[in-house]
Amino acid sequence: MTRHLLIPLGVAALCVLVIVPWIAHAAGGAGGFDGVVSSIEDQYHIRATRIPCMGFASFIAGAATFGGVGGIRVAEFEHFDKPADGEDLNRMVQEKLGSGWSRMIRETSRHGHEQTLIFARSQGKHMALFILDLDGSEMDAVQVSVDPDRLKGTIDRYNHHDRDSDRDRDEHESD
Repeated sequence: MTRHLLIPLGVAALCVLVIVPWIAHAAGGAGGFDGVVSSIEDQYHIRATRIPCMGFASFIAGAATFGGVGGIRVAEFEHFDKPADGEDLNRMVQEKLGSGWSRMIRETSRHGHEQTLIFARSQGKHMALFILDLDGSEMDAVQVSVDPDRLKGTIDRYNHHDRDSDRDRDEHESD
């Protein structure tokens, strides 16, 4: 009897996982990453290419870094040939990301052909980063969640390795 109850519950759970996000997206109340991408598409009349299998890649990155990296989302705008005003772009991103996000970096080249925006938001133990980079005729939007402690540990592990190699090399050169 219990087995017959599990099948409808499983189907219902699957429907909720598929239908609820679709309804939320269709409602047009998209903020965050999707809101920024949609706004860029609407304002500049260009379509973003979503990187396929990013959810799986994000899962693998999370497993490989023991939870240090996750939530990776990427959208790429190729042939971005419209002029992008830095103030307007910054305002749009800030508005669509919503409250809780703080701009860390805003860099704009003299003629505006190269622009970088980096926003951050605390997510408990993790830190979410949103990066928008316009380089000539290509614009990329990336969102990722990182655990700063795990990231620092990984960087330190490689830095110690490099220092040990340098120390060994210096000892051999002095002989």
